[in-house]
Amino acid sequence: MRAGITIRELRPSEAGILRTMLYNAIFIPPEAEKPPFDIIELPEIIVYIEEFGREGDLCLVSETEGEIAGAVWTRLFTGPVKGYGFIDAATPELSMAVLEPYRRRGIGTGLLTEMLNRLASVGYTRVSLSVDLANYAYPLYKKFGFVDYVRHDESMTMLKQL
Repeated sequence: MRAGITIRELRPSEAGILRTMLYNAIFIPPEAEKPPFDIIELPEIIVYIEEFGREGDLCLVSETEGEIAGAVWTRLFTGPVKGYGFIDAATPELSMAVLEPYRRRGIGTGLLTEMLNRLASVGYTRVSLSVDLANYAYPLYKKFGFVDYVRHDESMTMLKQL
């Protein structure tokens, strides 16, 4: 991680930033038009941040020069609406976003490293995620030991043992 970048827990007063991060976590191919911001209101998307701070929710942010540049968060899904990378109610699903101006600086790598360490330290034995197969993050997740679990059209649910 480069100098001037810190990783810390999300403060409760900053929970609103998760709306921006959730939107930025949606993979949009370079040639595609970006969807409207309110796409995050769809039940299958907003479930990732709705009422964030409940039991099992963890969030780390990367901060540089007083600005939040990225976030990684996990959530356990126990209700009727599940995440795209849902495995079971005991396996947290990971989501991550780095804002465009801050990409390719090692921020995502730093966030992912810290979150995986945090999950292991609090007793989780595995973590899942869903990623579009064309997303540049797909090979990153493989480098971190995530393995393909099940394919859904153009996305992959991945699983990592901690």
